[in-house]
Amino acid sequence: MQAAAASVPAADPKRRVLKDVFGFDDFRPGQDAVTEALLAGRHVLAVMPTGAGKSLCYQVPALVLGGLTIVVSPLVALMQDQVAALRLAGVAADTINSSLDRDANVAAWRRVAAGQTRLLYLAPERLMTARMLEALARLDIRLIAVDEAHCISQWGPAFRREYEELSRLRDIFPDVPIIALTATADEATRTDIAAQLFAGRVETLVLGFDRPNIKLGIEPKQDSKRQLLSFVQRHAGRSGIVYCLSRKKTEDMAAFLEKSGVRALAYHAGMSKDAREANQNAFMTLSGVVMVATIAFGMGIDKPDVAYVFHTDLPGSLEAYYQEIGRAGRDGRAAEAHMLFGLGDIRMRRLFIDDEDAPAEHKRRAHGRLDTLIGYCETAQCRREILLGYFGEHAAPCGHCDNCLDQTPHADGEAEARIILAAIAQTGERFGAGHIVDVLLGHESDKVLARNHHRLASFGTGVAHRKDVWLSLIRQLVAGGFLTLDSGGHGGLAIAEKGRELARGQGAFRYRVEMRNRAARAKARADAAAGTEDLDTALLATLKAVRLRLARERQVPAFVIFSDRTLIDMAERCPRDLDDFAAVNGVGAAKLREFGETFLGAIAAHQSAVSV
Repeated sequence: MQAAAASVPAADPKRRVLKDVFGFDDFRPGQDAVTEALLAGRHVLAVMPTGAGKSLCYQVPALVLGGLTIVVSPLVALMQDQVAALRLAGVAADTINSSLDRDANVAAWRRVAAGQTRLLYLAPERLMTARMLEALARLDIRLIAVDEAHCISQWGPAFRREYEELSRLRDIFPDVPIIALTATADEATRTDIAAQLFAGRVETLVLGFDRPNIKLGIEPKQDSKRQLLSFVQRHAGRSGIVYCLSRKKTEDMAAFLEKSGVRALAYHAGMSKDAREANQNAFMTLSGVVMVATIAFGMGIDKPDVAYVFHTDLPGSLEAYYQEIGRAGRDGRAAEAHMLFGLGDIRMRRLFIDDEDAPAEHKRRAHGRLDTLIGYCETAQCRREILLGYFGEHAAPCGHCDNCLDQTPHADGEAEARIILAAIAQTGERFGAGHIVDVLLGHESDKVLARNHHRLASFGTGVAHRKDVWLSLIRQLVAGGFLTLDSGGHGGLAIAEKGRELARGQGAFRYRVEMRNRAARAKARADAAAGTEDLDTALLATLKAVRLRLARERQVPAFVIFSDRTLIDMAERCPRDLDDFAAVNGVGAAKLREFGETFLGAIAAHQSAVSV
């Protein structure tokens, strides 16, 4: 172990912790800057893509700073997995939550109060009770981390009221640096997080959102079971995640794939804890398993060889879509994100929003976000360009999404776009799509008449198309960056600079009229050839079996023992002794002591059997 750590400068405590505790030689992009800011006592808002290693951004400074770090997390299961992983790494971590019995919670608090615990994981509603805050105020708190920070923003799609109270933290602990972390936050959401949690006094670090190895594709929903099976069969032998809208559909799709000869498992919140954990462990350990799940599955899962994410139904928003597809291709290999899209999905999502017990303003914003997602689905432009543009990142056409590869001609929409732009300009750039379409179609609604918009030159100029066509065009103009949607205000449409150029006759706008027969074209383009691996797959399977056994003995998920990345590195290196094993990516000092001999024995036995 000493030889493996010798290259880490003694004067850099954060790198010493990174290597000795977590087994990594260097930080990933963004981690070092975030860690340095926290160690200097500054607040940080870190927006980092799924899989970028957000947890280390607060775990490393927590151990460097000493004292107690409070971690706010929205999910009990995620907290428990994080605590289990830290303990196996030799870190004193605890959680106090509703799933534990009173004796376990009391014992955890005693360790915290005695100064034995370095990281304490709490749900926001438990943290912000008067009793907990009063007790914590007497302790040596050095750092506060707020995970899934987009939940605090009223503009975000995952707003949770219990997160609102977290805005008091900066006043309750004025000298403690706070880090807020999220994988998905557009500019309005980031601005709101900064205002709510930090009163604007925060360093914001936004890592690039681009995941260029993930191919993006959408096709019209026709026969979802047939379409799913065809897609999965083109990725035979690879692991994938299939997202469904309901628990029943999750079970039906998993059963259908199993009946069709595909190793598939179901995962949803209605299953027992033991069943969920068993299926999760199988997915993490075995090759070629398809996990069919609701959105209950995915948070905190780090399986690098997921080859695809397939949505059988429309997700809730572009933010949710981005987060979910980010679970594919973490090993850097080519991966796919594929979605089925149908009119029934739009109706169902509208109903979900309307039935939600939320203020009218929240519902209005949710409908606006759904419109943006629909525009992404309908657009004829490069999908990566649209997706990254939504998060404020410029990108050129990628050349390998379905739209870039689809050579089917699309309609020239410049004339229709100028009609829309004129109506938006004449109404003052502050009304939503429904009102603009009423003006275009010449509908004398109460709102139109009250504002004298029936007297505008644009009134009735759009009678050549139906309402649904105009709404689709508006959504595509928003997705293409010609229009902006004020999701933080009243949902009004405004003309972006790109739209003003189009109105002056500069630039082009092509739109998708319909999405017909794209499934056949996508299948014809698909490369079903399996990639070659310079890896002993039998050894990797053996290491995964050892990991699963150890996980079951300790009653933790398999990835808590070692990630797939670590097992792959282990299979490639084939370490012969503990010094070699210490050099494996992801092996820290505690796991070296705990698991080194076990895995070395498995590797030696495998090599001996092969050589016979």
